[in-house]
Amino acid sequence: MRVVSLVPSLTEAVAVTAPGLLVGVTDWCTRPAGLDAVRIGGTKNPDTTAVTALRPDLVLANEEENREVDLAALRAAGLNVLVTEIRTLDQAFSELERVLTACGLPPPHWLEESRRAWAALPSVAAPRPAIVPVWRRPWMVLGRDTFAGDLLARLGFRNVYAGHHDRYPRIPPAELNASGAELVVLPDEPYRFTADDGPEAFPGLPAVLVDGRHLTWYGPSLAEAAGALRAALR
Repeated sequence: MRVVSLVPSLTEAVAVTAPGLLVGVTDWCTRPAGLDAVRIGGTKNPDTTAVTALRPDLVLANEEENREVDLAALRAAGLNVLVTEIRTLDQAFSELERVLTACGLPPPHWLEESRRAWAALPSVAAPRPAIVPVWRRPWMVLGRDTFAGDLLARLGFRNVYAGHHDRYPRIPPAELNASGAELVVLPDEPYRFTADDGPEAFPGLPAVLVDGRHLTWYGPSLAEAAGALRAALR
């Protein structure tokens, strides 16, 4: 098969499972390192003409990461576009299976390892309230119905803004500091928070830097994400 992936997480999932299937990937597809495939632009602005020229049997996309106008253009060109929806861990597992099956691949070992790792997490009686900034200038945080929010809930944290009507609400720092959160979780993507860029905005609140790939990527990283995030957030 010839596969084009417009989603970094799905790129890694396919490339780790069956190297050689991918003929085109986005500029943001950084895993695995040294991936040998044509770069076709960004997730939000792929070169649809370049994708079509690659003559893929399948294009992998995601309803949140990719724009419908681009997916419609690819369908109009006669391409088979598989669009995933992943807002929970359970959805991630089922959609990853669907993607790999569409690529003609059996379930890989890393998928079962990921299921076992997350199923082994202990239950938590009293989740700690937390906020999860994902951008600054303006400040944006995780809101309702997000994959990262579901992972944090399984790790024993309650997203303070899980009930917000927006999925990624813009919240001023003063309001974030008065939100009742007991912890600030700062991933290094999509905004690259660091020890010198982020924690200073939350005086008096403990802030933890985490690997954004562990928190937001669905793919082979899920096998290690449960343990890594649990250790970081203790």
